[in-house]
Amino acid sequence: MKLMSALSVACALLPPALMLAAMPHGCTTPVPALWSRFQSLALPALVSSVAALALQLTAPPDGTRVDLSPWLTATLTGAWVAVLVQLLGTTIGFFSSRYLQGEPAQRRYVASLGGVLAAVHLLLLADHWLVLIAAWAAVGAAMQPLLCFYGDRPFALLAAHKKRLGDRLADLLLIAAATLAWNEVGSGSLSALWQHLQLGPASSALQASAVCLALAVVLRTALLPVHGWLIQVMEAPTPVSALLHAGVINLGGFILIRFASLLEAVPLARWLLLVVGLLTALLAGLVMLTRISIKVRLAWSTVAQMGFMVMECGLGLYTLALLHLLGHSLYKANAFLAASGAVGETRRRVMRGHMAPSSASLLVAPILSSMLVGGLVALLGAITPAAPWPWWWSAVLALAWAPLLWLPLQRHPDAPGAVRGALTGAGMVAALVLAAMVGHAVPFGLSDAPHDAAGLVALVGMAALYVCLALMQSRSPLLTGWRRWSYAGFYIDEFVTRTALRVWPARWTAPATP
Repeated sequence: MKLMSALSVACALLPPALMLAAMPHGCTTPVPALWSRFQSLALPALVSSVAALALQLTAPPDGTRVDLSPWLTATLTGAWVAVLVQLLGTTIGFFSSRYLQGEPAQRRYVASLGGVLAAVHLLLLADHWLVLIAAWAAVGAAMQPLLCFYGDRPFALLAAHKKRLGDRLADLLLIAAATLAWNEVGSGSLSALWQHLQLGPASSALQASAVCLALAVVLRTALLPVHGWLIQVMEAPTPVSALLHAGVINLGGFILIRFASLLEAVPLARWLLLVVGLLTALLAGLVMLTRISIKVRLAWSTVAQMGFMVMECGLGLYTLALLHLLGHSLYKANAFLAASGAVGETRRRVMRGHMAPSSASLLVAPILSSMLVGGLVALLGAITPAAPWPWWWSAVLALAWAPLLWLPLQRHPDAPGAVRGALTGAGMVAALVLAAMVGHAVPFGLSDAPHDAAGLVALVGMAALYVCLALMQSRSPLLTGWRRWSYAGFYIDEFVTRTALRVWPARWTAPATP
């Protein structure tokens, strides 16, 4: 047992140490040698992360955590995310070594990439408020040189400036949350906080701490109304976008899952996450359909998905939130790293022409999706002891996946191909349901606490989103003004940008907002 514990400690601490060692420490090493060293250290870090997860999975039922020190602990949830982060970081590192050939700032890039991965690993191990705050701040500081990789691009500088402002506000909120909880518990240990919450209802100080934590996550996860910097950061190199959208931006979801005990004790914090997450998903889902640029659409998709993931945490569905985090990270990494093939696909789509879905399809799709999701859940629920989520969440997922079943107007020349696409969409819906239910059986070390009243609010919000999406498929001239507002993101970011520049003026000339 002592040997297993020692191996767990070594495997958990090795990845951040190797990533720190991968950072350049001098100016004389040639760039190819820097990339070679990073790759040779990233692979053992990945193997170590997988070994740490395996040790956690094979531990006794009560061994879901391994204390590394009074300030650090390895949890089963953190081990899953650590494998994901190191896998993405290693892949992005190999991709970047070819993508950035000839760029003059590769040394700074390697240093920042290693720093980001080391800080994220440290964040996943944090069991103390001070470690949590310092590690999350280090992640943001290491990302800044990557976001400003091209220092002559004004929108990249604008995005980095707004992110820096949001990060500093989030740091202040985290410090306030830590101070309130520390004074109440008498210790900065997160484990001590969990034990304190088991003694009785949360005090006023802990309720305020939970609200501050939720607001900090909103700022760091680019939710409404501070989402604009995530859209403008498309000026950075593509592998930076992959790292940001597939790994760094998801950390807010992990923090909420880590603090599930605190959130369950404070309904106000949960409702705050639900409302902000739902509004973000609604706005970003509408705007995404009006954009043409592939990378910009991917960015708005990330905003919508982050809103959806935060909403899941507000609903108490922490296992689904973690599955969402893992799936979204893998999808976005592939989407950004394969963005070069999007040009050809876009040209082929333009040649086929626009295929507007039929009105009957818009009405029937949510019904078919509900029947498909409900049938699969009932079938698997008969096999397993209980369905993994409440009925209202099945309806929410059915509305979210219904656009996959839209059918085009039959007079379009490529209608048969689109019908085949809709059948493929039905298969995708079935696959997503099966993957979610199978994933729900995977040991993550989490326990869900669904809240029915909040679930009904989420269901109404998703129904409103579907109605708006269906209306936007209409070519009615009456909707032209609405589409113009949607394309502009309803001008929320313009207002936030002007306010941010007044509060914290930039040291460079900001470009005119289009």
